Amino acid sequence: MDKINLLVTISIIIIFIALFLSLFLLTVKTAHKLSNRLFAFFLVLTAIDISANLGDLLAISLNMRIFISSFFFLQLPTFYLYVLSVCYSDFKLKRKHLIHGVTFLIANLVLLPRFYAVDEDSKISFLANIKSMPEIQFNHVLMHIQMLFYLVAAFMILRKARKIYLENYAGASIESLNWLFQFTVALSAFYFIALVKNIFKFTEYPNISAGLKIGLVLFELIIIFWYLYKALNNPGLFRTIDSKLKLVQDIILEEKNSNQFTINEKEHSEELLKLQHYMMEEKPFLSSSLTIQDISVAIEIPVRDLSLLINHTLEQHFYDFVNAYRIESAMDILKDSTKSKLTILEILYDVGFNSKSSFNTAFKKHTGYTPTYYRKML
Repeated sequence: MDKINLLVTISIIIIFIALFLSLFLLTVKTAHKLSNRLFAFFLVLTAIDISANLGDLLAISLNMRIFISSFFFLQLPTFYLYVLSVCYSDFKLKRKHLIHGVTFLIANLVLLPRFYAVDEDSKISFLANIKSMPEIQFNHVLMHIQMLFYLVAAFMILRKARKIYLENYAGASIESLNWLFQFTVALSAFYFIALVKNIFKFTEYPNISAGLKIGLVLFELIIIFWYLYKALNNPGLFRTIDSKLKLVQDIILEEKNSNQFTINEKEHSEELLKLQHYMMEEKPFLSSSLTIQDISVAIEIPVRDLSLLINHTLEQHFYDFVNAYRIESAMDILKDSTKSKLTILEILYDVGFNSKSSFNTAFKKHTGYTPTYYRKML
């Protein structure tokens, strides 16, 4: 009885927080409306799914209870679309995305002949033998296949987006991608535990399944609080990239396939000198929102050629290329005795960083020391 009360209590808290956060995401003024709406929908689906733990507290029909449980099949597809919307600024929902609702449709169609379309007594008999019903077993297999597919797909999207970002941008979006990766890892852990729970559910150890269920609900509460904390404390965290941008390795492959990939050493040397002169004289790296497109326009070198020059010829990501200039500039400030009163935070903003963690990481990678230790050494 205590376990049941605890489960119901935590479930009510999760439902309240999920719906409250959904309302906040739908009403807050932001440029990322689609991302907010998708995650709000994900939270609503989570609240609907968790409402199954309320049991008899909800006076609804058996058909509705089973139908509500099938909403799980929409959760990960919605999260996958959310990841796409966060990663790519030009992402839009299209009719083709309706395909992500196929598993939800299949799961309900499977139950139609022997559950939805039968009388109440037959429904009760079906639920009494639910563990041995082939429809339920099929839906559990389908559920786990879907879980694996969408989690792998989300990781692949994040991996590609991170590479594109490093090759074309030098702002703070890498942190949002890193955080979204961590969030996806947490969700993966959650669904893995759910998989283990479901395995025990169909064995002779249902108590283990019940214990894991309470653990999952607590884990879900932590994940939602984590997202809420990040979203409220970092409103500018989610900045996206252009999906039309290509990875350098794909550009090289395309040019090799079309026999256009040739290296003109003289032309590359001239472009490199032009780039280095612009970076030293104009100091565009002081802008935290600098992109490869900005430099391309300024020095009149096509983005494609500039990307190949930095990411392929110099064998350095644009992100690291720009940060190297920022760190050199920070080192000059740290060495200047007339600027000794400037704090590390003031310096990092002055040289183009907008995150203390990214500045410390880049500084240590470039010098082998933390900014504070480097200043003490001087």
